[in-house]
Amino acid sequence: MSGAFYRRFERHGHGEGLKAYTTHYCAGCGHGLAHRYLAEAIEALEVADRAVVVSPVGCSVFLYYYLDTGNTQAAHGRAPAVALGHKVANPDSVVITYQGDGDLASIGLAEIMYCAQLGLPMTVVFINNANYGMTGGQMAPTTLLGQPTTTTPEGRSAFEGPPLKVAEMIAVLDGPAYVERVALFDSATRNRARRAIRRAVEVQAQDGGFALVEVLSECPVQLGLDTLEAEKWVRDHMVPVFPLGVKKEPAGLEPWPRRAAPSFDADRVLAQIGAVAEAPSRFASGFPAHIAEDDIGIKLAGSGGDGAQTAALLLTRAAVNEGYDATHIPSYGPESRGGTSYADVRIARDEVLSPAAPSPHILVAFNGPSVRRFGAAVAAGGCIVYDSGLVDEVPKDLASGVRVVGVPFGEIAAGLGNRMVKNIVALGVLQAATGLFPEATMQWVISRALGKKKGSLARLNDAAFESGIEAGRAASSG
Repeated sequence: MSGAFYRRFERHGHGEGLKAYTTHYCAGCGHGLAHRYLAEAIEALEVADRAVVVSPVGCSVFLYYYLDTGNTQAAHGRAPAVALGHKVANPDSVVITYQGDGDLASIGLAEIMYCAQLGLPMTVVFINNANYGMTGGQMAPTTLLGQPTTTTPEGRSAFEGPPLKVAEMIAVLDGPAYVERVALFDSATRNRARRAIRRAVEVQAQDGGFALVEVLSECPVQLGLDTLEAEKWVRDHMVPVFPLGVKKEPAGLEPWPRRAAPSFDADRVLAQIGAVAEAPSRFASGFPAHIAEDDIGIKLAGSGGDGAQTAALLLTRAAVNEGYDATHIPSYGPESRGGTSYADVRIARDEVLSPAAPSPHILVAFNGPSVRRFGAAVAAGGCIVYDSGLVDEVPKDLASGVRVVGVPFGEIAAGLGNRMVKNIVALGVLQAATGLFPEATMQWVISRALGKKKGSLARLNDAAFESGIEAGRAASSG
């Protein structure tokens, strides 16, 4: 067994009994051989300490059980994107994705095409067993015409289109350096597969560029065949559709142009983004438990250009500066057509467990559609702050105890000379209506976050916030 494998598979069945030395794959599955050849290549090329193997969803999901390398799990289809991040962050790494046909050729098709065309040195081992093996044997992009699957019980027809030939498709791109298709159904094809996988890792180790090996693999369980019959099926049915051989190989490898590795020095990065070493000033004496005991949800919604997203960021930064955990999640709807976009803000005493705010304690609404869409979702005892210059009516089906505070944000901002600051007016109203933080908390954040707006613009933001507070107090008392 190759030294790139763990000597004992502790993650498989807790490393007890036979499972400590075997994989989780079904008998006759080609994944075990492909794993072995990949491990042998990593060991022979002495790159185990540099290797990062990325395995997404599918039969290969537990690849990290077996390979004694760096390992990263990726969402379905996203292994190339994750691998790209690894390679750019650490150019000296040897990054390998190990993907199935349902993963790479379906949901991940855009990712693999982009990475292949980019040509950045990375290695892809692509297992083609002509079906979604792990999830029940559904039709995959590589399923053969006439082949029965659980979703094409009468066989793939012309209506579903012909199978996708990934190796040929990748080979015609300008970016890849090496592309080959191999199989595993006899000793000759296995030896060829072993050499191809090693070649694909070697190309990357030499900075030669992007390399992909497509492996035609047996799936006896979903084919309903024994091991020998499955091997014959691959030979007799898959190979005529997916011809074996090298699809692309340059006459000579030229090193791919290198970029400097990114800096992970905290001080340097902070300097590049213009951060200051100044610690944030804190003004709150404790968590705003008068709104919610441990976790507060706030939703800000409006049309494009209302500034809801900026206001949400300011609230999030204010909470973080006061020492709490806070998140901001934007959602952009068809606001250009009169709809609503919104942002969810969560502020937690200790840790935000979910960034969404489906039942917010506070709603800040910049237009009528936002009030109508989210008003009824505000939690009992919560508060709705809205632009009364644009909202004619508040829904009647509010939860018990919900307070409603209407102030004409836009009109106040226009009176100050610039409608663009209506979001700052809204923050002032929010402050007056809820007492979320001390006034100084928001003033400090507004001045720092919008600090590039010097002179009259800075004074305009200050005036907008103060005007919002004054109007909010009047509306709350009335």
